[in-house]
Amino acid sequence: MSLVDLAPGQHAGEVRNHWWWRPGWRVGRRFYAFHITFEDQHQLYDTATAYRTALAEMPSLTLIPDRWLHLTMQGVGFADELAQDVVQDVADEARSLLAAVPAIQVEFGPVVVAEEAIVMPAVPAEPIHELRHLTRQAIGRVLGTDKVGEDPDRFRPHVSIAYTTAGGPAEPYVEATSRANIRPARVAIRHLDLIEMHRDQQMYEWRTVAALPLR
Repeated sequence: MSLVDLAPGQHAGEVRNHWWWRPGWRVGRRFYAFHITFEDQHQLYDTATAYRTALAEMPSLTLIPDRWLHLTMQGVGFADELAQDVVQDVADEARSLLAAVPAIQVEFGPVVVAEEAIVMPAVPAEPIHELRHLTRQAIGRVLGTDKVGEDPDRFRPHVSIAYTTAGGPAEPYVEATSRANIRPARVAIRHLDLIEMHRDQQMYEWRTVAALPLR
């Protein structure tokens, strides 16, 4: 069951391999997206480390290092389909819209085992929904509203700790994480990033195209 379909505190019953090739993706192809990234967010690193330690002996997982922790916001499009000046226009439009939005604080703590990942939902979620709405607005102003991909209602902000790499019951992962002594991480979000990412090595890796500060 997808994360967005799970009630608060509910886990999926089964997991599956996260690394199947979604439509349009292939080795070597790059994708532009808005993400929240977490440089120097040491509370988040500590919480993620505690979960990674609890999951270290579990099979069929890709554990995500601190460097690649992120909160997926909104896709823009594949790099080979977007001119550089258009990407810059999207970044500039988003920068203008986000500049008036105050920095926000959210917590990440109790995990949810979803069908493809072990994740920490953001609490409260509403401020991040508003940030995502603005990124969608920026894309629509530059590319046209018909080019804004992804369902606006199928979004539950979260940070993934690990991706599952095989199918099977979710219960072992639920049990492993429930034994961990976790202190929730309080995180200040002061910027969004427009990134160019790939998944060639079964990890989401990226370069930052534009850092977009909040007020």
